Amino acid sequence: MATVTYEKASRVYSGVERPAVDALDLEIVNGEFLVLVGPSGCGKTTSLRMLAGLEDVDQGAVWIGDRDVTHLPSKDRDIAMVFQNYALYPHMTVADNMAFPLKIAGMRKDEIHRRVQEASKLLDLEPYLDRKPKALSGGQRQRVAMGRAIVRQPQVFLMDEPLSNLDAKLRVSTRVQIATLQRRLGVTTVYVTHDQVEAMTMGDRVAVLKDGVLQQCDSPRGLYERPANVFVAGFIGSPTMNLMDFRIVDGAAEIGGLRVPLSRRIIRFTEGAPTVTLGFRPDSLEQAGEDNGGFPVTVNVVEELGSDAFCYCTLEGQESTSSKIDIIARVNPRNVPAKGERVYLHIRPEEMHVFSTETGRRLSD
Repeated sequence: MATVTYEKASRVYSGVERPAVDALDLEIVNGEFLVLVGPSGCGKTTSLRMLAGLEDVDQGAVWIGDRDVTHLPSKDRDIAMVFQNYALYPHMTVADNMAFPLKIAGMRKDEIHRRVQEASKLLDLEPYLDRKPKALSGGQRQRVAMGRAIVRQPQVFLMDEPLSNLDAKLRVSTRVQIATLQRRLGVTTVYVTHDQVEAMTMGDRVAVLKDGVLQQCDSPRGLYERPANVFVAGFIGSPTMNLMDFRIVDGAAEIGGLRVPLSRRIIRFTEGAPTVTLGFRPDSLEQAGEDNGGFPVTVNVVEELGSDAFCYCTLEGQESTSSKIDIIARVNPRNVPAKGERVYLHIRPEEMHVFSTETGRRLSD
């Protein structure tokens, strides 16, 4: 086990002006499960491959423990990687697939057998050791790929979207198995996904990337409650945070004819700016009466999900740069508004996020 450190590590492909990964500064502590997340093309897989030695590091450095591995070949980095497509040998049994990297390394047969048995017990694969991959389900194949990584007993596990080929129900159960297994083994793990729900449920910390630049790295709760900028606020959370620009009038943001006071600190930072960006999550809204400080919205669609219900609404009476502002609100699933109904919503002040319209950076405390 070891720490992993990116020191302003960059990857620039020839013929492309913008780096795929731009001066990544990130330290992953010993035994941590860190998730790299972001939209397609944000640089998360490239970052992982730089750590694996499958991509060059054009500037900066990558460390595993106290070793600078920036220019070391993959085989000398003491890492094990689990790929998206499992990469199992179809003509080999489960046991042979798991044992293969150890045989290549010239390990003794009795030690190989011991490690394969231990890994198969951890992963509940003992009944399948004599089967070939074609006789396994997608989830079982994924566990075999995990087993092949575990038997190597590496310092670092690298996982590149290992659940993307599984159906929705199997993804949920398998991500729980992976997270539980990682905590049991205590091996430093770097995990790549584009699914922010997967990232939030699995990672000790989550690093959010956009256009090759690290936007924020924090615990899942920290990202949810204190997003560093508009991008993180909109990317983390499902349904997404409501984010929109409102006019600043006499030290308050004007929402549908209602004025929401802004703190002195925020007014100081936005001095001279005509608008401010407000963010509030669907569960930060409450239904209120017209006379109780609510702003009016018209209900367009209601999603009833059993224990939850969400209204997709349009803000009324808003003089804004946008002619139509859509808002998502979580409502009581046992008393949902009707389509076309006008309701009044109130933002809990302590759950409102304020960002600079110009820079997108967080302004609220």
